[in-house]
Parts: sequence; C-alpha cells; structure tokens
Amino acid sequence: MRRFWCLLVKILTRLSFGDFQWCKRKELMDRLNGSANLMIVSDLDFTMVDHDDPENLALLRFNALWEAYYRHNSLLVFSTGRSPTIYGELRKQKPLLTPDITIMSVGTEITYGESMVPDDGWKQYLDHKWNRDIVMEETAKFPELTLQSETEQRPHKVSFYLEKGKAPNVTQTLSKRLENRGLDVKIIYSNGIALDVLPQAAGKGQALAFLLEKLKADGQGPINTLVCGDSGNDAELFTVPEVNGVLVSNAQEELLQWYAENARGNPRIIHATERCAAAIVQAIGNFSLGPNVSPRDIGDLMSNRKVHSPSHEVVMFYIFYERWRRGEVENPEQYIQKLKSVFHSTGNFVHPSGIDQPMHQTIDTLAKAFGDKTGKDFRVWVDCISLAEVSLGSWLVKFDKWELSGNESRGCSTKALMNAKVDVPDEYTWMHLHHTWLDDVGGQDDVSWLL
Repeated sequence: MRRFWCLLVKILTRLSFGDFQWCKRKELMDRLNGSANLMIVSDLDFTMVDHDDPENLALLRFNALWEAYYRHNSLLVFSTGRSPTIYGELRKQKPLLTPDITIMSVGTEITYGESMVPDDGWKQYLDHKWNRDIVMEETAKFPELTLQSETEQRPHKVSFYLEKGKAPNVTQTLSKRLENRGLDVKIIYSNGIALDVLPQAAGKGQALAFLLEKLKADGQGPINTLVCGDSGNDAELFTVPEVNGVLVSNAQEELLQWYAENARGNPRIIHATERCAAAIVQAIGNFSLGPNVSPRDIGDLMSNRKVHSPSHEVVMFYIFYERWRRGEVENPEQYIQKLKSVFHSTGNFVHPSGIDQPMHQTIDTLAKAFGDKTGKDFRVWVDCISLAEVSLGSWLVKFDKWELSGNESRGCSTKALMNAKVDVPDEYTWMHLHHTWLDDVGGQDDVSWLL
C-alpha cells in the first residue's frame, strides 16, 4: 500500500509540474493576439552585447526600440552558447531586456519567460541516441581537449577548450569514434577555442525550428523572423527556412567563411555594416520589418512630441529623465511647465520606499536634480512593458524601470495610469505612478531614486 501511495504522489507531482509549465507558457503567450508580428532570435556575446562598448549604447538603443514598438505584439528570443549560470551573470552585468524565450547551452535548453520554465518536450527529444557517459569516456582519450568549467557541462552538452590548429583532426576523429559507439552527435567548434559535443538533434538552428513549429501549432507563429549572430555556433540559425538573417559587422572568421560558402548573394541574409545590437536595428530597416528609429536617436524628446502608444510614451519619458539627470538637456527651464502638463495636477507618485506625494511636487524635486549625474555613468531603461486599456482612452501600463549608476543597478516594478488627451490623441497624461523595489536591487530609503 505504501508503494502505491508513493507512486500516486509521484504521478500527481509530475502532472502538477506539467500543468505549471503549460500555464506559465500560456501566460507568456496570452499577450499575443494571434501571430507574433516579429520574432528576433539573437545570440548574446558580441551580437546583442558588445563587450567592447563599456557604455552599452547600441544595446540601450535596441532596448528602447523594442519596448517602444515591439514588446506588445512580438517575441524576443536570446539564443546563446552560455549555460544558465553564466547567462545569469551576464544579465547582472549588462542592461539586457527580459526575453520571452531563452535558448541556452548551444541550443540544448529552451525556457520560457522571466522565471525560465523549461521545455521538457525538447529535453525528451534530445535523448535519442545520446549518452553523456559515453561522450565523457571517449573524449577523455584526447589529451588535446580541456574540459570547460563545471557550470558549462549540461545534460545534453559537453564542452571543452581546444587549440584552433588541432580542431580539424580532433573533430573528425572524435566524430567517428562516437558514431562507432552508437551515438548520433554533432560537434561544434566556435570562437577559435570552444568545442561542444551535442546530440545531433540539438543546436541553435534545430531549437529554433522546434520552437517555430510549437508556436505555429498554437496559432502564434511569427509573421517575420530575424536571426542574428557572430560566430560559428550561430550558423545553423541562418539555415532555418524562411527566416531573415544578419551577421553583425564584427562577425568571426568561421561565420564569415560559412557565409561566403553558403549565403553570399542570398537577399534574406545580410552582413551588416554596424556592430552588435546596432546591426540588429540596421537589419530591421533593411528587411522593412517595422520601425527602426530608436527613441534614443531622437534629439528633443519633449518638444513637438508625437507619441504612438503608452509604451512609446514611457520609453520617451525615461530617456528624457536620463538626459535630464546627466545634464544633457538644453535650456532646461522651458521644460518644467511641459513636464507639469504631462503629469496631472491631482496625480500622485508612490516612491518605492512607500512615501506618497503629489506628482507636481516630485517634478519640483526633479527640477532641482538637473545635471546631478553629469560626468557619471548613469543610464536608465525600461523592460517588460505591458498595456491594458481599463476604460476608453485610459491605460494601465506595467513595466520594470532600471537605473545604472557606476557598477550598481537598481530596479523597480512600476505601474502607471495614463489617459489619452481628448483634444490631442497622440499625447498622454500621467495620472498616477507607483514604484515597488524589485527583489534585492534597491535601498528602502534611497532618496536618490526620484521618479
């Protein structure tokens, strides 16, 4: 009898977790009313993220473009060779947006949403003709291979360092030995140093194809897909049917060679003239996939404003806020009354510390803070904007607002109530603003957090 109850608990546990996974994926996709307008699938290191750009300017330009125009009806997918551990480290170091879907460990793991719910169907699919113990046994016979750190060893990925000159011979010999042991694997060499052994069914391209089929089955397959990469392990992305692709200008030798041999002259795949995230913005324009002028590329954000949506309004305001604190706004005196016309006279602002004060009082405080971040590494961005029209012309806007000051980043979960102006439908009035500290990223009485 005890064995029966133990078995029943196991079954119910599995069902409950499966239901949880399904619910989380459904919650993620429910904001899409049918097909995604655009799905961007981007590698991270030296594609979305430029490690040679300490100010992250191209990344911040992309962030503003995405949140202003695309977040509400499109999908952002990060496809990275990084394991979950070092992917998490990168998110703490760089102003990355929260993707809708994350493909990690060179296409061996797919997760959904901020909570990164795993796709167990993909895991099961990769088990065919894969045995990690045999891979470890055979690779141990190659002294040229040096195991990467434990964090990079995953259930369906075994990773090594290998000198470039030794790669062709080792790859060919190892592939034959694993095939003779009954395994069906693929070996990917990238960045002139990293060798990954994966199931044959794995890889960034196969993970994307799997994902596209799943979205299509749910009636949410994207109208357009743009893939973006810089290295050898990104090549598979460009082979997925009917996608547009961009190699960033700083693409590495192995990807450029693949492009020359397989895609030169293909109008659906371009080699951009811009680096990293700027190349992604360039590709959006090249393929006419939607707006490609980032709000960060607009000079005067407060004069002659034409706002396309509440999300656009939020992005525009916080870029202005950043420039105000950095002292980059010319003739600041003229903007105080403009700000007070944007924020309603009876509106209120709830500071993350819990202090509630009139909105116009907060604007007066902001006026005194003009240029207080001059010469400092201070950046502001918003993430995960969602919209709900609570009544005709009245919008509840939810988003995370982040500030980076030096090496310290802090974030707040934010709710804003906005009304469209009856006489000027392209403008919005902020009626209420409420901040709550995100976990572990704020100081409860931090007076430097203004708005």
